[in-house]
Amino acid sequence: MKIAIGCDPNAEAFKQALIPTIEKLGHEVTDFGSDDPIYANVAFAVGEAVAAKKYDRGILFCGTGLGVMLAANKVKGVYAAVLGDIYSAQRAVLSNNCNVITLGSQVTGIKLAEMIITEYLSQTYVYNERSGKKVDRILEYEREH
Repeated sequence: MKIAIGCDPNAEAFKQALIPTIEKLGHEVTDFGSDDPIYANVAFAVGEAVAAKKYDRGILFCGTGLGVMLAANKVKGVYAAVLGDIYSAQRAVLSNNCNVITLGSQVTGIKLAEMIITEYLSQTYVYNERSGKKVDRILEYEREH
């Protein structure tokens, strides 16, 4: 898969430590940078690239993962979730079809972040009776508004 990543300046070292994990999994990584202290700008750029289908998924980093998640979710077609555990990484895809995840460099250790990213990137959303209608409703609301 083609993965777009980005972060705020505070999470640069965290992001750099995780790029090799993504590449070892066989994915192509494009770094959208970290120089802008307004983290929303990189979140918008990654989100727009993923929503436009130039990238398969996105991964964003900031101190908590919350700010970049909120910003990315403002991009139509982006479904971002801040993750802090492996089960949520799995369900982000299987239950919610998330195309962007966010992680907090100040609240998540590197080893846990590696496991979260590995789990997230190993999953594929398949429409199903349990979750499909819920995801459909989110998409319908987005189209209406």
